Amino acid sequence: MAVDEKITARQAEKEIENFKKVFQAVRLFTVEDADHIRESCRENQSGCEKCNFQEMEQQCQNCVVANAAASRSERGKLEVFDGVLYQLIARYVEIGGKEYVMELIRLLDNKWSFGQLNHEKLVDLFVHYNDKLYKDAITDAFNRRYYEDEMKEREWTAGIALVDLDDFKLYNDTYGHNAGDMALRTVADVVRKHTRKSDCLIRFGGDEFLLVMPDIAEDVFNKKLQTIKKRVHEANIPGYTKLQISISVGGTLCQNEKIDAAVTRADHLMYQAKNNKNMVVTEQEESRLKQSGAVHKQKILVVDDSEMNREILITMLEDDFDIIVAENGMECMELLKQYGKEISVVLLDIVMPVMDGFEVLTHMNRNRWIEDIPVIMISSEESDAYMRRAFQLRVSDYISRPFDNYVVRQRVFNTIKLYAKQRRLIALVSDHIHENEKNSQMMIEVLSQIVEFRNGESGLHVLHIKILTEMLLEGILQRTDQYRLTPETCQMISIASAFHDIGKIGIDEKILNKPGKLTAEEFAEMKKHTLIGASMLSKMERYKDEPLIDIAYQICRWHHERYDGKGYPDGLVGDEIPISAQIVSLADVYDALISERAYKKGFTHERAIEMILGGECGTFNPILIECFMEIEQKIKQKMLEIQ
Repeated sequence: MAVDEKITARQAEKEIENFKKVFQAVRLFTVEDADHIRESCRENQSGCEKCNFQEMEQQCQNCVVANAAASRSERGKLEVFDGVLYQLIARYVEIGGKEYVMELIRLLDNKWSFGQLNHEKLVDLFVHYNDKLYKDAITDAFNRRYYEDEMKEREWTAGIALVDLDDFKLYNDTYGHNAGDMALRTVADVVRKHTRKSDCLIRFGGDEFLLVMPDIAEDVFNKKLQTIKKRVHEANIPGYTKLQISISVGGTLCQNEKIDAAVTRADHLMYQAKNNKNMVVTEQEESRLKQSGAVHKQKILVVDDSEMNREILITMLEDDFDIIVAENGMECMELLKQYGKEISVVLLDIVMPVMDGFEVLTHMNRNRWIEDIPVIMISSEESDAYMRRAFQLRVSDYISRPFDNYVVRQRVFNTIKLYAKQRRLIALVSDHIHENEKNSQMMIEVLSQIVEFRNGESGLHVLHIKILTEMLLEGILQRTDQYRLTPETCQMISIASAFHDIGKIGIDEKILNKPGKLTAEEFAEMKKHTLIGASMLSKMERYKDEPLIDIAYQICRWHHERYDGKGYPDGLVGDEIPISAQIVSLADVYDALISERAYKKGFTHERAIEMILGGECGTFNPILIECFMEIEQKIKQKMLEIQ
C-alpha cells in the first residue's frame, strides 16, 4: 500500500485482513484522534498479552502513529521491550475521503534470523546511533546539534570557553583542506588531553570549539585554558612540520543559568583575545586589563539624525566600544576622513538631512573605504527596495528599529569579527605572496648575476633596470591608457626586465669584455644576444603559454629596437615594438650611459639626459621621453641611493 494512498472502505478491509497474516496487531486510528492515541493504547485491552503490546505502547515516548498523523506520511521504528524486538509501522491513508493512520506491529522473535553480519549492523545501529548523530566526524568532538538538543536548555554551573583557531582559513588555502582538518584534530586532541572526562568539547563552528567544564573553580579554569593555549602552540601537526598553530580563547563562568548567555560572554572575550592572537582572555583577565588601561576599545561611528536613537545605541555599546557620533552624512564623511581605518564599524541611518545614508555609501564605495570599514544600516525602513539598494552598496548587515539590545550587540560583534579575520587573512596572504615574490626575484637575480659576471659588470645593472622600469611604468599609467597596462602586466614587465640580457651568456667573453671599440664583425656577433636570449625562452615548452615568459621573450628580442626602425634584430618601427621592450630599452640605455663599463667611464646624469634627447643613442617613443623627463630628478636621486 503506497503512502498517502486513497482507497475505499472495502479495499481497506481487505488490506487489513492481508496485513493480519503478517503482523500480530493491525489497528486503524482517525487523524483527529492522533493526540489521544497513547491514551487509547493504554485503555485498549484487546492487545495480545503474549506480545504485551499494551505495556509496549505505555512505554512509547515517540509514538509513530502520532508522528505519521502529524506529517501525513509513513513512520516506522524498532523497539526492544523485555529483551524482545518489535517492528512498528504507521501509515497515513485516506479511506473513503476520511483521514486515518494504520498501525502495524510485528514481533521479531527468535524465529527471525538477520544473519551474523546484519545482526552486528543492527547492534551497531542501536549502540552507536547517538555517536553518529552527535559526533563531529573530523575531530570526534560533539557537534553543534548536540549543543542544540542536549545542552542549550539546561541550567549550568560551569566554566564556558570559546576556542578559535587563529588564521584557520589560511591553513586551508595555503596547505590544503587536509592540513586544516589535521589542525582541527590536533586542537581537539590537545584539549581532551588536558581536561577531565566530565568536561565536554563541542565543535561549535567551522574553526570554533566550545568547551564546557562543569563545577570547576575559577582559578583552576583559568590555568587549564592557559595550559591548553600553550600546548596547542607547541603541538606538531602530523604531516605538516612547518605549520605552527595557535588559538584565541575567551572564558567565563556560568552560575546556575542557561548556557546561551555565557556563550555570548565567552564570544565577546574570545574576540578580545583575537586582537592579539594566541591569547586567553577570561573575565578575571579582562578586569585586570581594564584596570591597567591595556584594553583597547575599538571605535564605532554612529550616524543618525535622531538624538534619541544615538543615545540608545551609545547606551547599548559604550561598555565595549569607543563611540563617536555624527548627526548627518556630511559629518560622517568628515569623521571617516579623520579616523579612517581606526573606525571598526559604522552604524548608518538611511533617512537624514544634508546627506542621506545611500549618498554616504556611494562615496564610501567610490573611495573604496567600504573594503576596510564595514557598515551596518540602521533604519525603520524595511521595504525590499531599501534593503536591496543597501546591500547593492555593499553594507554588511541591516538592523531595523526598534533596537533589540542583544541583536545590535551581537551583530556588531559578528561584523567586526568577520572584518578582523578578513584583514588578518589579507595581511597573511600578502606576506606569503611577498615571500614567494622575494624568492622568485632572488632566483632571477642569481641568474642575471651569472650573466653580468661574464660581462664584467658591477652586478647592479639588473637592479637598476628593474627600478627604472617600474618608475617609467608608473609614469605611463598616469599619462595614458593607450597601452592597456594592468597592475598584473606591469608587475610581470618589472620581473621580466631582469632577463633582457640573458642571451649574452652565448657571446664570447673576448667580445663581451673587450676594452676598446668593437669591430663591425664583433658588433654583429654581439647583436646576436637578443636572438640567443629569445631562443632560450622559446624552448621552454613547459611554460610557453605563460604570460611572464611571453613578456620576457619580447624584452629579450626587441629591447635594442628603436622607434624610428633603426634598431635590431628585426628593424621594428614605432608601436610595432611591444611597450615592454620599449620601456626596458630606454632604462637599459640610461643605465649603460651612467655606468662604468670595460670600454668606457660612466657619464653624469645630465650628460646622459643630453645624449638621449639628442638622439645619440637612437630614437625613443615620445610618450616615454615625456614620462622620463617628468621624473628625471627622481631617477637621479634613486640611482645615487643604490650605488
